[in-house]
Amino acid sequence: MSAGAPGAKKPNLTSVTTINEDGSHFTLHPADVGGRFTLARRVVALVILAVYVLLPWITINGHPAVFLDVAERRFHLFGLTFLARDLWLGFFLISGLGFSLFFITSLFGRLWCGWTCPYTLFLEHVYRRIERWIDGDATARRKLDRAPWDSAKITKRVIKHGIYLLVSAIVAHIFLSYFVSIPRLYSYMKESPLEHFGAFAVVAFITLALYFAFSWFREQFCIILCPYGRIQSALTDDDTTVIGYDEDRGEPRGKKGSEGAGDCINCNRCVQVCPTGIDIRNGLQMECIGCAACVDACDAIMEKVDRPKGLVRYDSLNGLRGQRRRILRPRIFVYSLMLALGASVLGFALTKVHDVDMVATRMRGMPYFVDTDAVRNQFQLRLLTKRNVPTTFTVDLKDAPSWLRASGCEGGVTVDAQGEQQVTLVLFASKEEYIEEYTGSMEVTIRTKSEPGGTVIERKVEFLGPDPRMFQDLETESKKPDENTSQK
Repeated sequence: MSAGAPGAKKPNLTSVTTINEDGSHFTLHPADVGGRFTLARRVVALVILAVYVLLPWITINGHPAVFLDVAERRFHLFGLTFLARDLWLGFFLISGLGFSLFFITSLFGRLWCGWTCPYTLFLEHVYRRIERWIDGDATARRKLDRAPWDSAKITKRVIKHGIYLLVSAIVAHIFLSYFVSIPRLYSYMKESPLEHFGAFAVVAFITLALYFAFSWFREQFCIILCPYGRIQSALTDDDTTVIGYDEDRGEPRGKKGSEGAGDCINCNRCVQVCPTGIDIRNGLQMECIGCAACVDACDAIMEKVDRPKGLVRYDSLNGLRGQRRRILRPRIFVYSLMLALGASVLGFALTKVHDVDMVATRMRGMPYFVDTDAVRNQFQLRLLTKRNVPTTFTVDLKDAPSWLRASGCEGGVTVDAQGEQQVTLVLFASKEEYIEEYTGSMEVTIRTKSEPGGTVIERKVEFLGPDPRMFQDLETESKKPDENTSQK
């Protein structure tokens, strides 16, 4: 929008364009734009949105490609299955994504925001496309905002917001399918909402949240709520590729043919197409999401006035000043090292995650039991399999002394596909051998071998018992003659 046009607002560096002086929301209507970057962004957006929609439908190893089954505490990611006890791997995943973002930001600024951020994808390539289809271009939309509430305006508003709600509901249902699977979601949809009120409430909340965000709040999320724009100053420097205005070439601004004027003809086209309402000619700003809409807009104008493209372009601040630009610099090496280290640790950790597992815990109550024949320790084994076929576990003791034996899992334990089973394992020693061999608490390794697959899992437990001298003292006491008998 150009300065002075009805409903326009001139961007500045002291206030946010989307907020009026009284604190109310100023509605932006960015103009549509075409060009090489706009086309590339739309292709990227379509691919990412297609992936988001299709992942719950694609089956790998009997499960959706991404299925976060919170109810069963199983998380299926591209053929790998993780349990709740594997969530510690999430630390390396999240930190790896963070370092990747640091690395990309130090090189290319807010490329993530303008090209791949889910919020930007839905806002720019779904909801605003719907708005342009119904309400028209930026000029028509501003005119419609100022128009009285006649039948034409009411009809357009009802259609537009009805489609917004429908799209929001579809996106919310797809999001829920990542947690309940498509078949189960479809069964929920055929029943009363009260039958699955929790899932219904989640979908309703997400639908309304998406509708509010994309129909009204819009770019304010990027400007006000998202912290990424505020931390980019700590991640970038003068050698980072950003979108900037070549001031040396563009200034002073003036009409084509004006004596002494630069290449910028002050058409304000870069301002009209900006989705966050800034003027890139004021310099790099927190609100800039690096979408390159202003680059395409300015290049189109430069073509029309027979001047070179690139007045607004992707470049570093040093490059825009005509100075030498460095790609390899200390922060790049630091972020690369941290990213490589995190990836290495994650890769090593994944080798420790198996498709079967065994957890051994001491049963509640007494730590050990003593009777006339033996000393016993009781443990509960939780055997589980991530496989799609029944799995048989054989249980034994590894490198245990011959006097220590196990009972309770003879013949193996068969666990159903994708199931788990709890069994009791008793470690015991006869009283005679215990007295001769036991020297104090000791570690014992419980070993399971699963078939098919032959995966071996080992868990260490501690075998506990009383002091063997207690048995000797009891035997001595039992051999003493009864005091009353001796008096007789």
